[in-house]
Amino acid sequence: MPVLFVLFIIIPILEMWLLITVGSHIGALPTIGLVFLTAIIGVTLLRQQGISTLVRANQRMRSGEIPATEMGEGIFLAVGGALLLTPGFITDAVGFACLIPGIRKWLLGRILKRVTVVQYGPRGPFGGDPFGRAPRDHGPLERDAGRDQGKDSQTIEGEYRRDD
Repeated sequence: MPVLFVLFIIIPILEMWLLITVGSHIGALPTIGLVFLTAIIGVTLLRQQGISTLVRANQRMRSGEIPATEMGEGIFLAVGGALLLTPGFITDAVGFACLIPGIRKWLLGRILKRVTVVQYGPRGPFGGDPFGRAPRDHGPLERDAGRDQGKDSQTIEGEYRRDD
């Protein structure tokens, strides 16, 4: 059975059936209230988890590490938030699974076992500036400092001060 068929046909039918069944047991207004409550709780949890994930990602980037786990968590948070805003109890259950830290980390761990993360280095994948800026010209002294100037070259040692 194709995945898109399940996502767009079977899940909405199951959601409607479950909403009608719950509504017939507890009433229409309490059912609507439950759907509304799960959306509010989901948005609150999404905000809290999103901020903490963003802070952890920034800390890892500052220390020179790849925030692969945090990027995966960000994807889970976005999917979970979208599912919690979608009316229905099945999508709410999956959405909460994406937002609850323990379940999210377990799911992400299972997925990241199959993923390879490559870090190219501090200067980007091609040795240039990671932000695409042009290389800075440091002038003739610094540019030629490492080159062999031939047998007539002379090295002068000393101190200097730059007055700008």
